[in-house]
Amino acid sequence: MVDAQVSLGTAAPFAVLAASAITSTGQTVLSGEMGIYPDTTSSITGFPPGLSGTVHGADSVAQGAHNDAMTAYTELAALTPTTALTGQDLGGMTLTAGVYSFASSGQLTGILTLDGKNSPSSLFVFQFGSTITTATAASVVLINGAQACNVFWQVGSSATLGTSTQFVGTIIAEASITANSGVSCQGGLFALTAAVTMINDKITAPGTCSSGAGDPPSSSSSSVVSTSTGDPTSTGAPTTAGSPGTVTITSTKTITDVITDTLTDTITDTVTKTINGLGATKTVTRTTTCTSTDWKTATDFKTTTATTTVSKTSTISAKCTNSKVARYVM
Repeated sequence: MVDAQVSLGTAAPFAVLAASAITSTGQTVLSGEMGIYPDTTSSITGFPPGLSGTVHGADSVAQGAHNDAMTAYTELAALTPTTALTGQDLGGMTLTAGVYSFASSGQLTGILTLDGKNSPSSLFVFQFGSTITTATAASVVLINGAQACNVFWQVGSSATLGTSTQFVGTIIAEASITANSGVSCQGGLFALTAAVTMINDKITAPGTCSSGAGDPPSSSSSSVVSTSTGDPTSTGAPTTAGSPGTVTITSTKTITDVITDTLTDTITDTVTKTINGLGATKTVTRTTTCTSTDWKTATDFKTTTATTTVSKTSTISAKCTNSKVARYVM
């Protein structure tokens, strides 16, 4: 078992680092910062509509992160392999902590399982003399305490992630990195001398590993906040944190009025976040009862005071001024 830590230094908060260009097509979402060095932000395209955290172009922050990524690359390349896997496909394997080497190129078809053996510091390093390529819908799965922030892919030239690949670990490639459509990566994409290219992908910065099992690594992230006023005709308007961009959020509400001796209003808010066909839904229900012995309309759910007298046959309308906020971290 290999129990160690490889430091990314100031590169840890970055989801994407590149040298020459960063290109995104469609709704790519970077949960973390984005940096380019030595080229500038003029070589970043596709943001928006893509989303990211803070963007650094040829500044001291980008330079420092690039240098730290290079240092990590050198450290990873210098590690003594524990197992040589040249000529083998990683798909179908279950591996424990170790340093796995490929003299030239490597391939992942299907599922690779990384077993932490209940040690959150278990380190997984994959060394490639040239390239790493994953097939469509390939995936890396973590079990028994393995952490994404302790998985590293040191690539001698370029890395290509196939369509819909579910990847884990930080890729540090000497040249370029290409993520085809629908890729999800729990780890950074760092291209030291060339470009990073993405299509409708979701990339999460590696952050810093926790010392205990089950604790998530810390990292910078983008978030989406939707606020609904409770007006049954309104739809929550999305706002984004970080760089400009758009995320589609559908907010729907159902109001049911039951009038007896009291007026009972039940409001159910369902907020669905959909990105690249993947959705997350949160439903919040609140019921408020207002005294209505004289068939009055409650206009403010924060009080139980009825303000307008209407007949039993009149339409009762109600508005809620309480705001509810649903926050989604991507």
